[in-house]
Amino acid sequence: MQGIYGKGTIENETMNKITLRKARKSDGKALLSLVNALADYEKLKRPTRRAQKRILTDTFGRRKRIEVFLVYAGNVPAGYAIFFETYSSFLALPTLYLEDLFVLPDYRKHKIGIALFKACVNEAERRGCGRMEWMVLDWNKIAIDFYERIGARHLKGWLPYRLVRKQFLRILKRK
Repeated sequence: MQGIYGKGTIENETMNKITLRKARKSDGKALLSLVNALADYEKLKRPTRRAQKRILTDTFGRRKRIEVFLVYAGNVPAGYAIFFETYSSFLALPTLYLEDLFVLPDYRKHKIGIALFKACVNEAERRGCGRMEWMVLDWNKIAIDFYERIGARHLKGWLPYRLVRKQFLRILKRK
């Protein structure tokens, strides 16, 4: 990734040492620091210790549920993308679902976000996925503008719904 960064708030020497790769078990602490930074950015509660342990288990354990790309600027974890597969019955192909794409504010405008996104697109292509999907918070104009700039379009006609764990038992108890 050397050479694609313009001048910015980060010293060029650090920006020239950009590494993007799949996360390894030894990256656990870095991953959790970035997840916490995203929670702070979105004004959400940080994951509890138990939740953080599940993130590490789901990323690096025997039964991997998620995969992660990490970006380091020098030795500093600067951004990450969490993704996993879902499936489209109509395409009869997997879908790469992008759960998180986050770059620390000090490292934005250095093409780290697009590099992470391209890594995910490349992964979707490599896996033979029929599509890639993700959600964006309606207030996150920076992300919306980013995705629209690269040609992604907001889906109309599909409404996101969510059921949280606490609601599972209520539904399962219904007759």
